[in-house]
Amino acid sequence: MSDADTTNTGDAADAPSGDGAPTAQTVLTYLTKSIVENPDEVEVGLNNSGDRATLEVSVAPGDMGRVIGKRGRVANAIRTVVRAAAVRDGAEVDVEFLD
Repeated sequence: MSDADTTNTGDAADAPSGDGAPTAQTVLTYLTKSIVENPDEVEVGLNNSGDRATLEVSVAPGDMGRVIGKRGRVANAIRTVVRAAAVRDGAEVDVEFLD
């Protein structure tokens, strides 16, 4: 085996600070900023109050429709991808979009 096969060079070290799910936070931030018109106003927070971590997303008022999408399809797709990313962190997360 080569060194490349045994070395984990994941992006978790570059993730936003927080205890819960750094990979999930990074993925959520990236996806949300890619969708909105005002990426500088995207804020992702972590709430560990329950048995499951909750990632809370806040965007500019005019961008909320872009993030939610028709019938909530974009929001559900974001939730699915972020939950899959959280597996890498060994965590379970919920995603909430705040007004």
